[in-house]
Order: sequence, then structure tokens, then C-alpha cells
Amino acid sequence: MRSLYRRQLTMMVSIMLLSFTLLAGAFMLLSYRYIIGETRDSVIRNAGYISSFTSTYYRRYLTLNVQDEFYSSYMASIAMISNSHIIVSDSSGKVLFATDGSHFTMDDGSQLPEDVVAQVMNEGAYNGMTSLGGIYPERRYTSALPVVNQIGTLKVTQGMVLVSASASNLSEMWSSTATIFFFSAVVVFLISVIASTLTSAYQTRPLIEMAEAARKFGQGEFDIRVTGYEDRGDEVSDLAEAFNSMANSLEKVESQRADFIANVSHELKTPMTTIAGFAEGILDGTIPPERERESLEIVVSETRRLSRLVRRMLDLSRLNALAESTVTAQEAFDLTEVMSRVLISLETKITDRQLDVEVQMPEDKLMVWGDPDSITQVCYNLLDNAAKFAAPGTSITVQITKKDGKAHTTIRNLGATIPPDELPLLFERFHKADYSRSMDREGVGLGLYIVKTILGNLKENITVTSEDGVTQFHFTLTLA
Repeated sequence: MRSLYRRQLTMMVSIMLLSFTLLAGAFMLLSYRYIIGETRDSVIRNAGYISSFTSTYYRRYLTLNVQDEFYSSYMASIAMISNSHIIVSDSSGKVLFATDGSHFTMDDGSQLPEDVVAQVMNEGAYNGMTSLGGIYPERRYTSALPVVNQIGTLKVTQGMVLVSASASNLSEMWSSTATIFFFSAVVVFLISVIASTLTSAYQTRPLIEMAEAARKFGQGEFDIRVTGYEDRGDEVSDLAEAFNSMANSLEKVESQRADFIANVSHELKTPMTTIAGFAEGILDGTIPPERERESLEIVVSETRRLSRLVRRMLDLSRLNALAESTVTAQEAFDLTEVMSRVLISLETKITDRQLDVEVQMPEDKLMVWGDPDSITQVCYNLLDNAAKFAAPGTSITVQITKKDGKAHTTIRNLGATIPPDELPLLFERFHKADYSRSMDREGVGLGLYIVKTILGNLKENITVTSEDGVTQFHFTLTLA
């Protein structure tokens, strides 16, 4: 597996090498063009002077005496001033005179290359890098011009002059530049390695810690957190914060799972133990015959309670599946009609507890968005709770109003006051307050959790207050 350090170092070194290569290439190209251009201009200019001077010498003396001190001195002066070599030849390319400013060659039998002679004779000039067929030990930039005079109506080429300059200063500069670039590259490379090592360690250390924490999560250790990166203020800090938030969620989910299993075990064990105890008492004769009917009624009650618990757990599973869905099916329906049907279905229970119902709802239809079956369950659970815990002989208030594009539903009853620390727990799974355990033997602690889940899936809110014996639930739905 390739580490982030290796990838970052490879990328940094590659960018550095590419940058130095491009810079060196651009510098060498520009320096070559500049130096060659300067050399070319100087050589061509001097070749023109010498060609003009030689042509004048021919016209004056009708011949070229290369041993003439005046002529040779002039050539030597130009060669020394321009740091160049000068060659004078006849029209066939035979070298007559050559000097570098200090040394002279007089008619040593050297011959210029035929291609150079032909180009000068045919095109009137030659410019380029050449060793002149071995006359020079290295390639030099050379400019050649013919020596032309007008004789009557004819133009006669009486010879050629060649001026050449060394390109060794270019090679020396390139060598110096290469040395500078090499040492600069080494220094930058070392700095890059150190910087990459430090930055990679700075970036990867929290990632390694998070990976280790994730492995511990897989082993069931949900109390692990990644700390020490809160003040970085960069993406790693955001990642650490998100990671810790995920860890908190996982820990909470695990705690809820454990509580869920414990609550389910407790809720299932109680009716099953009761059923088994009474059934065994009847079978082994521990319960006398005159109490068998009473015992069987208890068995039937506990069996129904167990059935309700299973149904509520199935409802809970279905709601959790809906909560994971990205789309919740909604339709417009009449909220007042739903509430009225629920009140009618609970009429017997309300009458048995000698309760009055005060209804404050619009006379016309009140259309809202949602799932009619789910909202029916919400209304049923809340009204059932209100009837169950209301003090006998009191009243239940149902109020529905419209405000700010929402339908506001309030269900209020009179009874025992719920302690403030119990209010946030009412919507938890299997939560049953102490006062309700004695009053609600048949409850399983899932009704309000289902209400909260349904409204949460619809992006709606529900709140509860309890003061001076008045307990009030309030939820909203969006108007259609």
C-alpha cells in the first residue's frame, strides 16, 4: 500500500524536477539565441568591413599582397578587437592569409570546403557553425563574404573573406548554469523531503488515529475519541469533529440498543412469567377451582398485553424503516374528520372513566398534508393517553387551530403532574414514568415514541408541558 507520504513526496519531487528542467531548458534556449545572435551580428559586421577593405585594396594595388604590413596589421587589429579569426582566400577557396590577431598563416595550402565556397559564390554570403573542414579544431560561428570589384561593366569576384568567432563562451556559461541548477536542485530537493516529511506527518497522524479508533469501534469500544485537533482550523479539524460526532452517535445507538434489548426482555418476561405461573398453578392444583376463572382472566389479560407489545414492536420496526426512506408518501386529508373518528372509537373508554370532552375545531374541513393512517394513530395514541391518565370526572380538551400555514392540534387533560425531569423522556422507547406504571398496567411504553417518530418523518414537531395537574400535548401539520 502506498502511503500518503510517498505519494506527496513523489508528487513534490516530480514537480520540482519538471520545474527545474523547464527553467533550465528555457534559460539555455534564450542564452543560446542571445549569444549566437550577438556573435552572428558581430561576425557579419566585421566580415563586411574586411570585405570592403580588401576590395578597396585590390582596386588600389590591383593585387592582394597578404604580406603587406599595412594589410596584415589591419587584419590583426580587427581580429584582436573582435576576438575572432580572419581568413582571406582566392575565388577558388585556397587560403591566402589567416590570423587570430597574434599568429599569421600565409598561403599554407589549406582549402576551404567546397560547399562553403559554392554558397558564397552563388548566394553572395555564408553564415553558420562550421570547422571549415578541419581548419579549426572546433566548430565556430563563421561568416563569409566575397571580395567583388567592378571592372568595366563586369563584376569580378577576386576572393573571399571569412570571419569566425568561438562559441566556447556559450558552453562555459551552460556549464556554469548547469552547476548552479544542480546545486540548487539538490538544496530544494532536501528542503522538499524535509517539508514533505513534516507536513505528511502533520496530516497523516490524525488519520492514523482515526483508523485505529475505527478498528476499536469494530471491537465494541465505543468510548474512543480523537482529540487534540480542535484548534487546527482546517479540514482535518472538521474531519476529527465529524468523526467524534459519529462516535457519539454510535455510542448513543449502542446504548439505545442495549436499553432496547433490556426493556424488551423485561417487558416480555413479565407477562410470560405471569402466564406460566398461573398456568402451572391451575395444572398442579395449587390454585383452587373457585379461583381458576379469575386466574384464567389474568392469563388472558397478560396474553393480550403480550400481543399488544408485539404489535407495537412491529409498528416500531415499520416506522424505523420509513424513517430511513428518503421519500414519505403524503396526501391531503381532513384533520377534523380524522380526530372525530378517533374520538368516536374511544367513546366507551371515555365514558367508563366519566370524562367530558371539550372539542374546539373548525366547522369546515381542515385539509392538511400527511399520511392519514399514521396521523390517525398519532391522534389515537395521544387521546388514549389523555383518557388513561385523566382524573375521573374531569374533562379532556381537543383544540385545532390554523396559524402561519400550519394546523396546530392541542390535547389537554387534568391529572397528575409529570415531573419536569420526566418530560424529555416521555418520547423514548419503552419509557414509562413511575406514576404511570401503577396506573397503566397494560401500557408498553411505545405509544408516544411512535407518535414522535411519525411526526418526525413528516418533518413536524410535537411538544409536551405539565403544570399544576394540566398536561398538554401540542403538534403541528402543514396545511394543504
